[in-house]
Parts: sequence; C-alpha cells; structure tokens
Amino acid sequence: MARVETWGPVPLSADEIERACEIVRDADGIPDGVRFVWAAVAEDAKGAATGGRPAEVLAYDRPTATTHRLVVDLDGGGVVSHVARGDVQPSIIYEEYAMAGAIVKADPGWQAAMARRGITSYETVQVDPWATGNFGLAWEQGRRIVRAMSLWRDTPDDNGYARPIEGVIAYVDLNERRVVHLEDHGVVPLPVAGGRYDAESNRPWREALKPLDVVQPEGPSFVLDGNALQWDCWRLAVTMHPVDGLVLHDVAWAENGETRSVLKRASLAEMIVPYGDTSPDHGYKHVMDVGEYGFGPFANSLTLGCDCLGEIRYLDAHFAGPDGQAMTTTNAICIHEEDAGILWKHYDHFSGLTEVRRSRRLVVSSIHTVGNYEYGIFWYLYLDGSIQLEMKLSGILNTSATHEGAPVPYGRRITPHLAAPHHQHLFNVRLDMDVDGPENTVVEIDAVPLADGPDNPYGSAFVARETPITREADGARDANAATARYWEIRSASRTNAVGQPTGYRLKLGHGTTPLLANPSSAVTRRGQFAKHNLWVTAYDPAERKAAGDYPNQHPGGDGLPQFVAADRPLERRDVVLWATFGTTHVARPEDFPVMPCEYVGILLQPCGFFDRNPALNLPPERGHHC
Repeated sequence: MARVETWGPVPLSADEIERACEIVRDADGIPDGVRFVWAAVAEDAKGAATGGRPAEVLAYDRPTATTHRLVVDLDGGGVVSHVARGDVQPSIIYEEYAMAGAIVKADPGWQAAMARRGITSYETVQVDPWATGNFGLAWEQGRRIVRAMSLWRDTPDDNGYARPIEGVIAYVDLNERRVVHLEDHGVVPLPVAGGRYDAESNRPWREALKPLDVVQPEGPSFVLDGNALQWDCWRLAVTMHPVDGLVLHDVAWAENGETRSVLKRASLAEMIVPYGDTSPDHGYKHVMDVGEYGFGPFANSLTLGCDCLGEIRYLDAHFAGPDGQAMTTTNAICIHEEDAGILWKHYDHFSGLTEVRRSRRLVVSSIHTVGNYEYGIFWYLYLDGSIQLEMKLSGILNTSATHEGAPVPYGRRITPHLAAPHHQHLFNVRLDMDVDGPENTVVEIDAVPLADGPDNPYGSAFVARETPITREADGARDANAATARYWEIRSASRTNAVGQPTGYRLKLGHGTTPLLANPSSAVTRRGQFAKHNLWVTAYDPAERKAAGDYPNQHPGGDGLPQFVAADRPLERRDVVLWATFGTTHVARPEDFPVMPCEYVGILLQPCGFFDRNPALNLPPERGHHC
C-alpha cells in the first residue's frame, strides 16, 4: 500500500516528543523547571501536519502560574509561535494526582477528620482529586485547585468506591502544595458491604461457556502502514491525541480509481458529567474529562482476548510526561474486523432464489480509564459506507455513604449503606465534514404529518420538511423524536444520478437528553455545549474544543457559544458539526460494584452519496452454505 499525503498526520514518536520538550525548555521566556502538560503533532487547517515537522506543546510554570503554548519546528529546532497566559489553568497534569494525595494525607486538619471516623492509618486511604469547576469561592480565586475526596480500602487492591469517607472535602492548592480549605460535614459510618469485583472474590463461578474463536487464517483484510489504514473501499489515518483521545483523519471512500472525501477529522471535543445531587460531596461535580484531564494518557494498554477479540493489529501511543520525558502506552489503539450480521437480503417468492450478503465492520477502538469510569471509544466503518461512533461506558459508580434507611432523594440506594447520585454523561464529538469536498450545506430533516384534506385523502401522508441551516445564529439544534429528526450534510459541488446533491446524514442514538442543570447554574455556564444536541459552525482551525481550550476552573462562556456568536454564513461553506449525545444515569443495584457496559453514540450514513446500494457488488461468501 502506497501511503498518500492526504491520509492525515503522522503522530509524534517518543524521541520527537522529547525533542519538542527540549526545544521548549531552551526557548526564550520559558522559566527553569517548567512542567509539561502535553505535546502533539501540530495540525494545519484540515488535520494534516503543517509544513516541515512542527509540534505543539503546552507547558505550565508553577511559580508564576503561567500557561505556555508553543509550536516548535522539530527539523529546525526553533520556536514558530509562543503564547503565554496567566489567566487560564491548563488541564490537570499527570503528576498532580499523586501529589494531591500526598498533600491531603499530610494535612493535620484532614488527619483530625479521619480520627473522628476512627481512621488513624492512611496507607490504604484512596484520595481522588476532582476538578473543582468554578463557583466563585474565595479560597479558589487565583489558585490552581482540586477538590479531594477520600475513600477507604481494606487492602491496596480493594474497591474504594464501596466505602467512601463521606463529608470530608479538601481543597488542595497544587502550586502552594497545601490544603487551603477543609470541610467536614459530619460523620457517616463507613458502609459495611464490600465491593470487590475480581474473579477470586466472586466464586463460585458460573459454568464456563464453550470457546469462541475468531479466526482469519488468511489474515485480516485491512492493511496498516504506520497509522495509515486501508480496508475495503475505506482510506483513513488514526492517531491518539493527548487531549482528544482517539482521532480519525481524512476518511475517504476509494473505488473505481476515484477517492472521495467524507470526513476530514473526527474526535471527542469535550464531555461533561454533571451530578444531580445537592450534597457538598457531590453537588459541585461536573467534570469535563477531555479538557480538564485529557483523554490520551488515560488510554489502556489493550489485551488480546479481553479487550479485543480476533485478528488484531495495535498502535502504540506516546505522550509527554511532566518532566518532558516520553511515556508510552503499548497497544493503545486496537484495529480489527467484526462480523456484523446481515448487510442485505431478499428471498424471491416467484423464483425461489435468495440473495444475501453478510455485513462486516472495521473496528478502531481505544479504552480510557478516567478515575472511576471506563470510556470505550469505538469507531465502526461498514461495507455500505456508514460510519458509527459508539461510546461504551463501564467502570465503577461514584458513590456516597448513607445511614441505613435514610431517604436518597437525588440518587438510588445500591447497598444498604451506599447510594449512587443521579448524574449524566454527555459527550460532544467534533465532525469536520468534507462530503465530496469542503463546500457543504447542512439541512435539518423532519418527518411532518399533513392535516386532513384533499392532499391527504387517506389521513396517513407525511412529508420530509427541509430546513437549511444558513447561519451560525441558527446553528444550535435539538433532537426531536416526534419528527424523527436528522441532519443531512450535502455537497455543494457534486450531484448524484437523480440530480440531487451527494451527502451523508447524521442520526443521533437514543441518548439525546440535554444537560438538565438549570440555565443559571455554574454547571450550565461552563458546559453550554451540552444544552443542544447539534451545533454547526464555519470551519476555523483555532476552534477545537466545545468548551474552549482551557475549561479547567474557567467561569464559562468559552467554546461553542463564543464560536456561534460570530454568526458566520454556513451555506456552501466548510462546516463543522458538533454532536452532543449521552446518557442520564439513574443507577441500579446491577451497576455495582462494576457497571455492565452502557452504549450511546451517533451514526453517519450515506444519503445520496452513492447512486444505488454500494454493497451490491460484494461477492458471495466463500466456503459457506449460502
């Protein structure tokens, strides 16, 4: 396979990451001892690397509380651009998780709170540092703060979320390295029941199922060249970004000597997990795991037979450590094929003949553990030209200790002494669409029934009402199950055999409930992207994140609300779609001590992109009865 330039950027190697950090250290205006937040290949306007070999680096200086964002030239060794800001907080740095725990455990006030609960040994106390949001609290102003919650483990490998130490909240200044404020809202006994989920703790086991092997004796049908991927008619590139996590680049359909663009870049742009509890332990929580933490370094090292099944190919991922040394996650991205059931079939009653083709999908996936939750990012590419994103949610509920029998108005009891607050998981994915070129128009489609009358003699007629989205002021849209609403992204430069614009349509899954927090809340001010299911904006390379580049401790208003305020025209333009979807989680006992996967996502389907079913020319299966 000959690699094509349009197949997206090549990610930074470990050596390149360390070289980029070295250039930053030596740059003018960079203090000694600067800490590195992340480093990635610099992407140009359409997701491919800009000229030469540039890298983008985010660094933080603790003594001056200054964030430095630089683009450096790895080939020439110089700085291309440098922006220093003292008014923003970068995402929580990898080293700060352990740092926060050590600071909390050394604090006399926290130790006294533990003593009131009969805890005098801290070795197995788990300290969880949570992004604090922004509520205008005096002790948070001008500081780099996390709120630390404490949980008890019987042993180092125990499940701490089974025994939260309720009511104790430590506000940690990560720059001053001290607890600046401590709250103790009263003693609640530790829950009695444990929460171990390892195999040995859950005997007797069920009878084992018979082996299920996925075998491809001739190898997989895809070809991987570095991070460039070719499967059937699909061409694309795959990277792991330190903030966005798994990214698809330059997704195109190549057939009969022609390569047609579909999607230039697709990735998570933000997510928010707002809690509906009113208690001090949980009421403030609305973490934005992409911008406040960064998805990339939390990628799991995936294991054959457990995380992935079949004939697998893996890609490693490299990240900048706080000291500028590279960290490598092996097998961070899993690529394989799956049988996907029937693609199309028909039995002809007249001839007695049956034609059927099986579906298969290419799976590009990664799994990220952010605190207590696992988030699986699964991109599926199908033989009929469809593209699906499925988010798989697993892991452990965030919990609160309760008195037995006490009411739980804002959550559900999952053991006699343990409850899980109501919360949401709302994802925003950024889709830089290029359907047959960069000039596209987005049209909202609603199925609308006609009133009784001459135009509706049987009373069952309905039309597909089209509403073009012409300007950004009208670009914030909501799902409507009553009208089966979806959105078409139509080419402005190409038509199909029936004279209609070629296009793709975006359909949201069942998880379309918007953010439930009140409009005046700090949660909503900071997570405004989640108030609508779709935003459409004109393309701007600087507009990358749905809540802005620096959501950590930001008061809100950045990101999509700011982007659409420009009210740029959208028809026949290079447009970006930002889709919000997710789940509202009212917990059940079956979700504990570890949650079975829940699935939410979106679907992109060709809609006039092809002149007829593109899978008609699939050959029948070899070596099977059909």
